[in-house]
Amino acid sequence: MVEAALQRHAGTAGFRSSADGSIRPLMEDLTPAEIVAELDRYIIGQIDAKRAVAVALRNRFRRQLLSEELRREITPKNILMIGPTGVGKTEIARRVARIVDAPFVKVEATKFTEVGYVGRDVESIVRDLVEISIDMLHSERLEAVKEEATGLAIQRLADLLAVQVTTESEQRKQRRTSDPVEAGDPERERRAHKARERRVEREKKRILQLLATNSIEDETVEIEVEPTSEFDDSGGMEFDSGGTPDDLTAVFDDFFDRFMPRRAMRRRVSVKEARRILTQQEADRLVDVDAVIDEAIHRVEEAGVVFIDEIDKTISSDIDVGGDVSNEGVQRDLLPIVEGSVVMTRYGPVRTDHVLFIAAGSFHDTRPSDLIPELQGRFPIRVELNSLSEDDLYAILTQPRNALTKQYEALLGTEGLEIIFEEDGLREMARLATLFNTRMEDIGARRLQTILEKVVEEISFDAPNYKGTRVVIDTALVTERIGEIQADEDLSEFIL
Repeated sequence: MVEAALQRHAGTAGFRSSADGSIRPLMEDLTPAEIVAELDRYIIGQIDAKRAVAVALRNRFRRQLLSEELRREITPKNILMIGPTGVGKTEIARRVARIVDAPFVKVEATKFTEVGYVGRDVESIVRDLVEISIDMLHSERLEAVKEEATGLAIQRLADLLAVQVTTESEQRKQRRTSDPVEAGDPERERRAHKARERRVEREKKRILQLLATNSIEDETVEIEVEPTSEFDDSGGMEFDSGGTPDDLTAVFDDFFDRFMPRRAMRRRVSVKEARRILTQQEADRLVDVDAVIDEAIHRVEEAGVVFIDEIDKTISSDIDVGGDVSNEGVQRDLLPIVEGSVVMTRYGPVRTDHVLFIAAGSFHDTRPSDLIPELQGRFPIRVELNSLSEDDLYAILTQPRNALTKQYEALLGTEGLEIIFEEDGLREMARLATLFNTRMEDIGARRLQTILEKVVEEISFDAPNYKGTRVVIDTALVTERIGEIQADEDLSEFIL
C-alpha cells in the first residue's frame, strides 16, 4: 500500500505549485494510515506518536485545499512527545519530514539561552531551517538541469581543448620554420584567421568523439575556476544574540562583491576534473537563485518542521541558581516563534505561523505542566511514548529496514565476511539490553548499539582475516563477550 503511494511520487520534489502560486506538498496519496505504515518500516511501536504526527501532516494538506481566507486562520496543532530517551521521538519526526520532503531541523533546547545571556538566539532555529530549505531546493534544481548542464560543459570543454591543441600545433610548426607570418597584410591575416577557425572546428569534432568515449580523461586543460567565498562560519569567533556568523558572512560577501569583486583564476586540471567543474558552473548558471530562495522560504512557511528536543531541560529547578536562571527565559523566547511571528533572516522576513513544531522531553523529574502556561497552550497534542520492552528490542534488531543487524551484515560483507545472527543470539542481546536498562539508566534502543558493538568488536577488527568465511552469532558468543561484564555490576555501569 505504502510502496504504491510512494511510487506515485517518483521523480517529484515533494511539492508543486498550485494555481494561486502557493507551494503544496504532494501528500494526496499519503493518508495518515499510509504515513504510519511507512514509519512502521523503521520504528517499532509508539503507535500514538505516529498517529499524531501523521494526522498533523495530513491536516496541512487539507488546509491547502481551503479558501485563502480560511487557510490563514488554521494553524498547526503542535505536538509534545513525552518519553524516555532512545524510544524513537527524534526518529519519528525525522522520518515524517523525509516522507513529505519537508524542510526539517532538530535543535536542542539546552543550546539556547535567554536574550542577554551568552549562547544561541532562538531565532537561529528559523534561520537554520531556511538554510536547509534552500540547500534542499537548490540540490533539486541542480539535479533537474544536470543533463543539460553536462551537455553544455562538454561543448565548453571541447572548445577549450580544440583551441589548446590548435595553438600548441601552430607553435610547434612556427618553431620548425624560419618563415614567420608577416603582419600588416590584412588579406593574408584574414585567410590565416579563417584557416585557424576551420582547424579548430575540425579539432573540436574529433575531441567531442574522444570525450564521448572518455578516452582523454587524464589529459590536462586550462580552465577558469570561479573563486568561492573566503569567509565561512566555521571559525572560532563568538557572536552575541544580535547577529550570527551567517549574517556576518553575508555582509562581508556583499561588501567584497561590490567593492572588490573576485576574479576567476586559471587552473590546469585533468579533463575529468574539468568536466566536473564546468558542469557545476553550467548548472549554477541554469538555476535561478532568486527563485530558489523565494520558493525555499515559501516551503519553510508552509511545510517546515522543527523538532525541539530536551524541552523539559528548560524547566527551572526549585533552587534558581546557576545555569537555571535563564531557563524560563528560553521558554518565553521560544513562545513567539512557536505561536507565530516574523523572523528576519539574511534572505528576508520569514513567518512561522504555519511551521509545525514538535517538542520532546523525558520529563523524568518534571511534568509538562511545569512549562510556562503560554507555552503549554501552544502544544495542544500530547503523546506519551512507552519504554521499550524486551520484545520491542528484539523487533528493533530484526524488523526495521535499517536494523542494526542488517547494517553490520552489509558492513562486514564488504570484507568478504558473511555474518549470521541466530535468533537465540538476538534474543539474548535483547534480554541483556532490557536488563541493563533496568539496572542502570534507561537509554532505550541505544543500549542495543553498545551491546552489539561489543559482541562484534573482535570480528570487526579481524574481519580481513575471515575473508570468505561465515561467522555465526548465537547465545554462546553473546554470553562469551558480555557475560563477564554482566556479572560485574560496577564494570557494566562503565562499559555498557
